[in-house]
Amino acid sequence: MAEAVRQWIGRHAGWVALALGAAMPLAFAPFGLWWLSPLLVAGLFLLWDGSPPREAARLGLVFGFGHFLAGTYWITISIHVFGELPLALAVVLMLLVVVIMAAYFALLGGLSARLAPAPGPLRWLLLLPAAWVLVEWLRGWLFTGFGWLALGYAQTDSALAGLAPVLGVYGVSLAVALSAGALCCLLAGRRRPGRLAGAAVLLLVWGVSAGLGRVGWTTPQAEGLRVALVQGNVSQELKWAPEQFAATLELYEALTVAALDHDLVVWPEAAIPALVHEVAGYLEHVRELADEAGSAVMLGILRYDFRDRRYENTLLALGDTPQFYVKRHLVPFGEYFPVPAQVRDWLRLMSLPYTDISAGGDGQAPLRLAGQVFAPSICYEALFGASQLVFQPEATLLVNVSNDAWFGDSIAPHQHLQIARLRSLETGRWMLRATNTGISALIDPAGRVVQRSPQFETYVLSGQVVGHEGSTPYAMLGNRAIVLLTILMLLAGALATRRG
Repeated sequence: MAEAVRQWIGRHAGWVALALGAAMPLAFAPFGLWWLSPLLVAGLFLLWDGSPPREAARLGLVFGFGHFLAGTYWITISIHVFGELPLALAVVLMLLVVVIMAAYFALLGGLSARLAPAPGPLRWLLLLPAAWVLVEWLRGWLFTGFGWLALGYAQTDSALAGLAPVLGVYGVSLAVALSAGALCCLLAGRRRPGRLAGAAVLLLVWGVSAGLGRVGWTTPQAEGLRVALVQGNVSQELKWAPEQFAATLELYEALTVAALDHDLVVWPEAAIPALVHEVAGYLEHVRELADEAGSAVMLGILRYDFRDRRYENTLLALGDTPQFYVKRHLVPFGEYFPVPAQVRDWLRLMSLPYTDISAGGDGQAPLRLAGQVFAPSICYEALFGASQLVFQPEATLLVNVSNDAWFGDSIAPHQHLQIARLRSLETGRWMLRATNTGISALIDPAGRVVQRSPQFETYVLSGQVVGHEGSTPYAMLGNRAIVLLTILMLLAGALATRRG
């Protein structure tokens, strides 16, 4: 029976790889079947066993295609429905992203077949897990990076999340890949020592992770902060309509006035559909209202830099002296258009978006407001955990403002919230996450969503957070530790393979 199953899988390996990849998003939010990820990765590892390099690359490509097609289909919604690009072009761009992401899995499969051809514990427990994480890390920064659906994000509610404050999201990914390799040893290992090694690694990875999850890496301050996150729920279709402008200003003022018994009120990304200089009087009025009540306001808004003649996506802390944070990681085809001049001219002629937002520099200071120091990020930037460590350990809280209306009613807002949870875990700090249409949330240092808003409702999320001081190991070392560890694993595996 088992032999017949193996033969059937061998004849239909491509379809099996596609199914494994397409099932992978079920491990992530909103589905939360985190236990699926090591099983599915183990299935891919076993498919790769014995495959020549070209076949292994093909299976990796098919797996990655299914993985990202099922997990990031919402890119079409973002750039067609809200970005106003034609449907055909939006689909082409989405498929291009899917194929590029799938190519990383093809690279992994082809290299593993060349460098680690023999199935067994060395391949499953050293070479493949280490190579997986290095390729995942590479995907997170190469060509501006797109680390969405990294394995570690699926584990926010499992014991493996305990590794995040030590090794970051890629350390959690390594734990998943090691678990997958251990399952291969248990299911396909031919010798008892190999099966015992698999069982030992499985127990060690999960036991150590669970133990680390009980450690309090940072220290809470003595007093908390009452915060209100304003979710305006202005639909993307109406947001920039001239007839909606006055109503939007009135909405945010009214919601803020009702929340001025809080220490801090936070508005989402680009809450006001105008540039800073166009609503300077309105912003000063809001600041005065907050100041009189002993409160403070932080909001997302676009700005035009007259000196450098460029548009910027900013987070503004309203105080006696305004403080700006300028978004550093921009969304391709949403905030900038990496296309030739001829294509940009065509976009202009078709009355489609073509003007770029400019990225902020890396040397920006954290924002200081309401007696706290904030590590800021705007929307998509929540994906780049290592680049946010420049604000640590000075920052006591994290704040992320977003406009997830771009994703529509898809799985993306849930995935985005899960990514934000990892940022809290990595730094050991509360996160204030204010979004336009949801999901707004207060996330504690253990990555738990303490309070959240409903989607697609005008809502003010009220709660208490506590600033934290000190550093997690990950905040001090960033991704250097996990990259070094995986390189050492690869070297150890290569040496052992040669001697064998």
